[in-house]
Amino acid sequence: MIVKEEFLSRLRKIFDLNLYEAKVWTALLSRGVSTAGELSNISDVPRSRTYDILESLEKKGFIVMKLGKPIKFMALKPEEVIERVKKNLVVEAHEKSKRLEQLKGEDVISELTTLFTQGIKYVEPSDLSGSLRGRQNMYNHLDMMVRNASKSVNIVTTAEGLNRKMEALMPALKLAKKRGVKVKISSPINSSNEKIAKELGKVAEVKSMPDIKARFAVIDGKEVMMMLLDDEKIHPNYDTGVWLNTEFLARALEQMLDSVKKGKK
Repeated sequence: MIVKEEFLSRLRKIFDLNLYEAKVWTALLSRGVSTAGELSNISDVPRSRTYDILESLEKKGFIVMKLGKPIKFMALKPEEVIERVKKNLVVEAHEKSKRLEQLKGEDVISELTTLFTQGIKYVEPSDLSGSLRGRQNMYNHLDMMVRNASKSVNIVTTAEGLNRKMEALMPALKLAKKRGVKVKISSPINSSNEKIAKELGKVAEVKSMPDIKARFAVIDGKEVMMMLLDDEKIHPNYDTGVWLNTEFLARALEQMLDSVKKGKK
């Protein structure tokens, strides 16, 4: 059986499989029921590894082992596999989240915090900067910045970006408002995001700026996150931003933004 490398690569990404797992699984799908030896020959996976791979696929819910001699393995319908993988992901995510929550009350988190706070003493504020690749990573970092804000959050985004901010930042923005943080969001507002703008208006001062096309955030007049690329022209996985701890640039951006808003009045 010959399966294209491109197809195997897609399966690996979608189902989080290694190469041997993808090969053995597709080989079993093509046979329905088969032995480990047969699958080794079909998939071109070393016989010494085939049993381990089949055991791994069984644990993940991709196949079923049939009792008897010789031991055989049965493929499941792809639709059933998808449902099983989804359920396993939910359970795994819940267990990991529970373990991480438990860390908050343990000594390990205090030791890690001590390491961080002691190390940060020797870092210049201007050195607290970094690049962020991938839109999800950027939103995760921005979410952290908002959650740590004590005075102000000033966000400038695109029309489509406003919709994404609602999904990614709303919980953190609600908490910021409860803490007394002043939140401002500026964006072009049109029919595509008018409802989102009204919803965000419950936790922030939302201003329509139809002529501006920019993507950045200023937190407490000290921290800046700047998105460097046009979100209409870049794939989310390749979106790029920079995070900077610089009061000088943060203040300058806020002053320029205030000037633009005053000019609109």
